Amino acid sequence: MISYEKLLEKFKTLLKENALKFTKQRELILKFLYENDDHFTPEDIYILLKEQYPNINIGIATVYRTLTLLEESDIASSISFGSQGKKYELGLKKHHDHLICTACGTIIEFVDETIEAQQEKIAKTFNFQMHDHTMKIVGLCENCQ
Repeated sequence: MISYEKLLEKFKTLLKENALKFTKQRELILKFLYENDDHFTPEDIYILLKEQYPNINIGIATVYRTLTLLEESDIASSISFGSQGKKYELGLKKHHDHLICTACGTIIEFVDETIEAQQEKIAKTFNFQMHDHTMKIVGLCENCQ
């Protein structure tokens, strides 16, 4: 995976390209995603950052705007939960898919080379140039069954 220093430089360039200032608050959002290997709502990130850095004034709007910018630039990715919103993770990890429990919200990441190969085969069958794909399997985890 990319080093945090390289990611930070990429982020600073992205902010400049979008005529936005580099702030400690924005950096903390990026750093949070980099250091935490899970999926978080913007509210989760906001609350956890407020707890970790009580002396830094960070607003929920800054969290939402920064996550949107990071997602648009493929630094972050999200999983949509419909009316419940999105959960975000660092988008620079190796490609993976998700199992999502509708009862408790648990997200299980997995990689299956057979599925990957089948998706490529389907795209080729339809003469479709695939750039990316997302797989989300929704159901009940072992604990909720």
